Amino acid sequence: MAKENEEVESQKSIPASKVQRAARFMKTGVKVGRNYIKHYARNAVNPGTGKDLLHEDNARDIYDSLSELKGSALKIAQMMSMDKNLLPAAYSEKFQMAQYSAPPLSYPLVVRTFRKDVGKTPEEIFDTFTRNAVNAASIGQVHQATMGDKKFAVKVQYPGVAESVTSDLKMVKPFAVNILGLNDSDVNHYMDEVRNMLLAETDYELELRRSREISAATSHIPHLRFPSYYPEYSSRHILTMDWLDGMHLDAFLKTNPSQEICTQIGQAMWSFYDYQIHHMKSVHADPHPGNFILNDEGELGIIDFGAVKEIPDEFYNKYFVLLGKDITEDDERLMKIFKGLNFIYEDDSQKDQEEIFTILKTMVELLGRPFRRDTFNFGDDSYFREIYEFGEASAKAKVLKESKKPRGARDGLYLNRTYFGLYSILNQLKANIDTKSYWQENSFQI
Repeated sequence: MAKENEEVESQKSIPASKVQRAARFMKTGVKVGRNYIKHYARNAVNPGTGKDLLHEDNARDIYDSLSELKGSALKIAQMMSMDKNLLPAAYSEKFQMAQYSAPPLSYPLVVRTFRKDVGKTPEEIFDTFTRNAVNAASIGQVHQATMGDKKFAVKVQYPGVAESVTSDLKMVKPFAVNILGLNDSDVNHYMDEVRNMLLAETDYELELRRSREISAATSHIPHLRFPSYYPEYSSRHILTMDWLDGMHLDAFLKTNPSQEICTQIGQAMWSFYDYQIHHMKSVHADPHPGNFILNDEGELGIIDFGAVKEIPDEFYNKYFVLLGKDITEDDERLMKIFKGLNFIYEDDSQKDQEEIFTILKTMVELLGRPFRRDTFNFGDDSYFREIYEFGEASAKAKVLKESKKPRGARDGLYLNRTYFGLYSILNQLKANIDTKSYWQENSFQI
């Protein structure tokens, strides 16, 4: 895990009430408005000035605000940073800080959480406990503790996170819509899914149970490692586990590991996700670099099971049939699946159906390409350029942008996000791996 965070100034309080949090959002909105005024002024002096400076100013002001609010507001920034093809580079780069380097909470607030939840201070439980967080992200921050010769990672949730999820989502919606260019119908359609997943992430007792279940079920996969968890030192807002030595992805890659080691880690990650999805019908749905610890031996440590998506059978059977090798050659069957997943509606005009079908067929071919080969080289940047170019083009498609209907099943939101995050990490590892999947051994009919 990362070294103790002493360089970032700690935060002494978090705006807790709806009024306080709404005021912070409004203040940020005013700053964004001023940034646009500055942008128009620059354009008046130098016509044709690009939007790079505007994006940088907005990204800084929005991230600073979300960092202060923490919780679901900051989590949205983290989620958007993973979807790099939807965000201008300035937003993506800034929002990536939410993955493991948000401003930490001051120590007195950490002590208050311990006293409220377990009736003791950290020093009364552990031999040592770092006053400064070693990592600070969206929902909580991590401290290192010791007891005898044993090291622990202790995750402490920010105060008021669970209580603010619903109201925060309503307030962050305008930023998400304006930055991503999504239509209201899609945002509203997926809001319940996002809210339910975020609420689950704030329940550390649920995370402890899921952590144990998934790590036990996937422990047979080579080159994976998991911490043990300690319910006696945990609660709804505190989660204690073994400390895993190693590095996050960016730091690991800076050590110039061999391609053999990178591929070994990539294969372990692919197998880990494939087993969960197809054997367990539930999946660790938060594959951003902050949730993994890598080491020189080529082992992949998984340290966060807050976001776990359970996959309903009906959705599973419709979704994964799209990965069949010959599916793109059967337009009639494809159309039936797209309608079954609510991408296309019977009352759409014929023209709209045809346009949406063409876009979706390209998406299926692109995103399913790794499954249609025995091995796949995720280090092939041309493949990812195709994905990004497709993402940009489809985001501008009038038939989708102006649609008054939500497109796609709610259950696909976090599963799509999981695959996008997985592909992105495998690309950074330049991993050429065996992509044979369990689902390929089964025949799906629809």
